[in-house]
Amino acid sequence: SALRKNPSVNSSWHGDKMTFHKEINIGVAVAVEDGLLVPVIRNADAKPLSVIYNDIRELAGKAKNKKLGLDEMSGNTFTISNLGMFGITEFTAIVNPPDACILAVGKTTATPIVDENGAVVVKNIMKLSLSCDHRVVDGAVGARFLQTLKDYIEQPALMLL
Repeated sequence: SALRKNPSVNSSWHGDKMTFHKEINIGVAVAVEDGLLVPVIRNADAKPLSVIYNDIRELAGKAKNKKLGLDEMSGNTFTISNLGMFGITEFTAIVNPPDACILAVGKTTATPIVDENGAVVVKNIMKLSLSCDHRVVDGAVGARFLQTLKDYIEQPALMLL
């Protein structure tokens, strides 16, 4: 939904031109014994979360067993890298061309914060960072995407509007 609302983030750089993609195909970085593979969830914006979850589990299993086909690792228009399961709270992911962006997702941690009334409360905090190829997506465009994503994570009902 955040990519649909910020379509210029769902783009690529090919040699000397930009490509803005209509389809949203999410590459999901998967750590394997020999490095990293990126299986692709095609048309992710048209799938319910339960289907995306099952797709990721299936493709990650294939990646770890070295059974991914080339067609299952090509055509992504945006990539997500999650190191939270390794206990990493924040990191900077490196853009893999031709993608214009990659989202780094850290571990969710219970964190004491001061709320708007001055009270200390514990909230779950997850750090995200977006790396962008500035030939295609500049910092302001990336920031608008992250703001949209933050709003959707904090208030999922907004995706229905």
